[in-house]
Amino acid sequence: MKPKQDHTLRPHIQAQRLPSTIEVILVDDHHLVRAGICALLDIIPGVRVIAEASDGSELLSLLDSVHPDIVITDISMPRMDGISALTEIKARYPELHVIVLSMHDSADVVKRALARGAAAYLRKDANDFELGSALHNVMSTGSYISSAIAKLLLEPSQPTAEELLTSRQIEILRLLAQGKMSKEIGFALGLSSKTVDVHRARIMDRLDIRDLATLTRYAVRNGLLKF
Repeated sequence: MKPKQDHTLRPHIQAQRLPSTIEVILVDDHHLVRAGICALLDIIPGVRVIAEASDGSELLSLLDSVHPDIVITDISMPRMDGISALTEIKARYPELHVIVLSMHDSADVVKRALARGAAAYLRKDANDFELGSALHNVMSTGSYISSAIAKLLLEPSQPTAEELLTSRQIEILRLLAQGKMSKEIGFALGLSSKTVDVHRARIMDRLDIRDLATLTRYAVRNGLLKF
């Protein structure tokens, strides 16, 4: 007599199939920085850089024909920065994983990147072990948060530049941080140098900053300065 078969329905569980090689597009506007990161990625088992881009616009053009598993991008870049590129990527390719690799380490910049859909956020001084861990964890679980970034996320949020300043003041702040004089800024924006000086005073007052060096550091830490 044959044993009675169990026809009870069971949930179908399929193991997630991960690629044997993680294919990466690297985005950074500095050639030497890209070369250094590529060298670091080359020593991580199972990782291959298949393309490079110098800014977000170039990246989006690449994605029309190149299909990576992960994009690794900087934030401060000309034409289209990393945050803007990240927003566009998640709108067009919601399943594509993006890791931000940046010098910026302020809590607000990290939170902004993660809120726009970044799967992980790393500093550029990350070693090959951390970068490898991030890549493999993002592929297997969809995200990676280091202890350093987790600590940043626990910090209370500060008002962003966009919340404190007008769009015109942010334009002027960027130019001031680039070392431009009031006359140069006025010429670029179609303003008088006196008007620029008034804006500068209001910017410093709103940010509670009293010198240009601190203002420049603020712009860098908050991802406002394009290198």
